[in-house]
Amino acid sequence: MCSMPTINMVKTGKNIVRLRELNGFTVKELQAVFGFSTPQAIYKWQSGMALPFLDHLVILATVFQVTLEEILIVDTVV
Repeated sequence: MCSMPTINMVKTGKNIVRLRELNGFTVKELQAVFGFSTPQAIYKWQSGMALPFLDHLVILATVFQVTLEEILIVDTVV
């Protein structure tokens, strides 16, 4: 039987918080990077309520100087 990988949204959100803080960014600064009018999307990512779109993940990886794999936390379900 094949194991199916799934993105753990809560752990990924916590990882985004960790990477943001490690790189010295505030939520407000990330909001400006993305050109968002409000920070709600970033708060949803951080809480695990939503995942960033692929293009936003690429921007996060660039800003944090990591790979996409270092942002996403993937669990394998058997």
